[in-house]
Amino acid sequence: MQFIRFSDLCANGQARGKRVFIRADLNVPQDEAGHITEDTRIRASIPCIRMALEAGAAVMVTSHLGRPTEGEFKPEDSLAPVAARLGELLGRPVPLVAKWVDGVSVEPGEVVLLENCRLNKGEKKNNEELARKMAALCDIFVHDAFGTAHRAEASTYGIAQFAPIASAGPLLAAEMDAIGKALTSPARPLVAIVAGSKVSTKLTILKSLAANVDQLIVGGGIANTFLLAEGFPIGKSLAEPDLVDEAKAIIAMMRERGADVPIPVDVVVANEFAAMARANKVPATEVQADDLILDIGPKTAAQLAGIIAHAGTVVWNGPMGVFEYDQFAGGTRTLAAAIAHSPAFSIAGGGDTLAAIAKYGIEKDIGYISTGGGAFLEVLEGKTLPAFEILDKRAAA
Repeated sequence: MQFIRFSDLCANGQARGKRVFIRADLNVPQDEAGHITEDTRIRASIPCIRMALEAGAAVMVTSHLGRPTEGEFKPEDSLAPVAARLGELLGRPVPLVAKWVDGVSVEPGEVVLLENCRLNKGEKKNNEELARKMAALCDIFVHDAFGTAHRAEASTYGIAQFAPIASAGPLLAAEMDAIGKALTSPARPLVAIVAGSKVSTKLTILKSLAANVDQLIVGGGIANTFLLAEGFPIGKSLAEPDLVDEAKAIIAMMRERGADVPIPVDVVVANEFAAMARANKVPATEVQADDLILDIGPKTAAQLAGIIAHAGTVVWNGPMGVFEYDQFAGGTRTLAAAIAHSPAFSIAGGGDTLAAIAKYGIEKDIGYISTGGGAFLEVLEGKTLPAFEILDKRAAA
């Protein structure tokens, strides 16, 4: 996978005096009064913007915010609060420009924020006329919004088709590098951890990984379906009996390659799903009819930690149990510690995974933490993301 790095364009002087259009991900949560409640995405966008300003470029930045109706402006859809926060972080005013598609006035060394790009008619359907107008605004397009990399929209894909130069910003480049390192040319053994409530939501991911990984660790409700496939009792646990054959096929696919899907040997059960539920550790063969499996047991966790200790690459998506409740957090905590202490390159993504990483304070011990939920999952499914595709094409042209 090849792509032009915006950092290289800045380093060699190609951005000086040029009009630079940055597609960032500034889609931050707000309260009912319109105050930003969490600004991680805004802070993450600052390095790219500063890079462009320090290179002497005339900088335009845009993003989507929420799910506005195209062509119908409403105050709650405005990026005004984002512009104010950007100004605070950059230490300079960041003017907000509305109705910007037909022209933007910005000088080298200046930065403006272009109003919510999803207000433009044709944005989501990647309208060619709109994309060409966006491309005409700039000399260099910079895609720095991995969270939108799985969508082919006018401000993410179309503009990259028609801009004089299309490049990857530092955030997107880091994602592309990490994904390439973990999935395209991984150090072996390659271990993937896929957990969640349902096999159906991650079936394509499981099948894609089963063709490539050396160990496929399953957890949560997904593991319960695999336990059923191997003939174990699961009581009242969350599972999908209609997908047992799919689970069997994945196990068979792995074994044919000499790989493995480790099945839990012990589990943590309770009679109810509640914060005060009493946890019991039992062998996987002794789950009772009224039991709910809410975590893997300590023997299983230790076995999986041993696998991770000898891995070359670890891909992690999903906690092993109901880690929000401490009595069902042992499996996730043990695996998190194993990944943190492993010499393997690790890449992690998904909302629950990020919450577990934060809970156990191992952010600095993960090789790369992916910021894009849907985009990260589509990569695991084996799909080529539109953003990667178009940047690769433009780099090869």
